[in-house]
Amino acid sequence: MVNDADQIAAAWMREAISLGREGMRANEGGPFGAVVVCSGKIVGRGCNQVTSTCDPTAHAEVLALRQACHSLGRFELRGCEIYASCEPCPMCLAAIYWARLDKAYYGCSRQEAAAIGFDDDFIYTQMPLPISQRSLPMEQISPNESRSLFEEWSAKPDKVPY
Repeated sequence: MVNDADQIAAAWMREAISLGREGMRANEGGPFGAVVVCSGKIVGRGCNQVTSTCDPTAHAEVLALRQACHSLGRFELRGCEIYASCEPCPMCLAAIYWARLDKAYYGCSRQEAAAIGFDDDFIYTQMPLPISQRSLPMEQISPNESRSLFEEWSAKPDKVPY
């Protein structure tokens, strides 16, 4: 039996799917949409705009989070949920964690995304590897100079922690 909460969640997901479809048909980017909901209303919307903006971070979830934060006037989104037409990629998932949303709902899986050419699963497999084993070469340089920036932050009396 479907309850009211399930019906409401399905309606939010339909909105995310609709945004993804609109953006895709307008050639803004891939077939992805997302909405952020707070207190029963949409406070952030996004569709993938990677190709139209030449911005690899312009994923639906990131854009919806940015709009929600702007709408609510805060950088964290406790008390909010996100509905995404697909399982978030590692970048979007990290952004969702950073924003401290209460819950994330998704439609298609990352395996389904890989089947149509969006291989986020590759990044998921790279993340747990030791830095030396990742396909992207990484090298630490200037740690002492960089550490001075951290020391200054630690001593900053008027910082806004997050």
